[in-house]
Amino acid sequence: MIPSFHIDPDIRKAETLPASFYRDPEVYQALKEKVFYQSWQCIGDSGMLGDPGSATPLMLLEGFLDEPLVLTRDAGGNPYCLSNVCTHRGNLVVEESGPARKLVCGYHGRRFGLDGSFEHMPEFEQTKDFPSPCDHLAQLPLRQWGPFLFAGLDPAFEIGPVLEAMEARIGFLPLDQLRPDPSRTQVYDVKAHWALYCDNFLEGFHIPFVHKALDAVLDYGDYETVLFEHCNLQIGYADGEQEVFALPEKHPDAGRQVAAYYFLLFPNTMFNFYPWGVSVNWVHPLGPDHTRVTFKSFVWDASKLDRGAGSGLDRVELEDEAVVEGVHKGLQSRFYRAGRFSPTREQGVHHFHRLLAEFLMR
Repeated sequence: MIPSFHIDPDIRKAETLPASFYRDPEVYQALKEKVFYQSWQCIGDSGMLGDPGSATPLMLLEGFLDEPLVLTRDAGGNPYCLSNVCTHRGNLVVEESGPARKLVCGYHGRRFGLDGSFEHMPEFEQTKDFPSPCDHLAQLPLRQWGPFLFAGLDPAFEIGPVLEAMEARIGFLPLDQLRPDPSRTQVYDVKAHWALYCDNFLEGFHIPFVHKALDAVLDYGDYETVLFEHCNLQIGYADGEQEVFALPEKHPDAGRQVAAYYFLLFPNTMFNFYPWGVSVNWVHPLGPDHTRVTFKSFVWDASKLDRGAGSGLDRVELEDEAVVEGVHKGLQSRFYRAGRFSPTREQGVHHFHRLLAEFLMR
């Protein structure tokens, strides 16, 4: 039985998640079932859907969830996210991306439509009460915002309010003009628990101490955190003549010098918006002490690259890694149990810890 965790809703009284949360292998496994299976994942961008009449297999969080999925688009252009596991004997149905009029399992020939509906199975004429609803491929909820695709295995909350929160701040930007820039893709292996990486992302408290170059372009005094039910936003304001967003008149931050919007979509996806575009960071658990973080950049204005808060991302990442790995080592100590929150600087971490504790109790 996994331990229960309680985070006081009053940040002034609350303690952080204890060190045991990050050390206990049973808690790590429980997070898989209670948090990741019941939340949404950004599974990529619309380029994965392909043309009408196509299928693209993917493994969701390989090495952690290991859930085989397939993205399809039918002849009418309608997209679907389906289980990629044949309902006969469990074989993978789609092995490679490409054109597909139907989905046909290569093991015994079971056939499905591109919406996952069962269509045909050889040698089953004498089988009684066949087919039944369980013979269709499971269809997962799939949502698109801009070029980004979101799917959930069994989400416990709607993603609509999350996307609305992002739309309110970012919707004025030309999301349809975002283009992936593979040359800026970076993959980092971090020797620490995945939640520690998210903890670090969720506060600007460490910026003056860890990120000297970033601190030089952000106004630490005005750094702001905005909380939503299943995501949160950090707003970095420019310090001096830095690259900032041209905000429309009715924007929530109109008149402010915003250099960056940093969103975390619970539990593990980060959207970092800059005047040049967005860096999406996927935080991929691989073990209680091993996390893979993938940075992918999507650009709409290349002339603003490498300027202001959106520059030097690799340097900032390496600085963060060093701190997060240091914290992970420190949490192995028998002398550390839990800490306290700064009410003015760690609202995002407090919110994240409350969500993790609540999901584990379900």
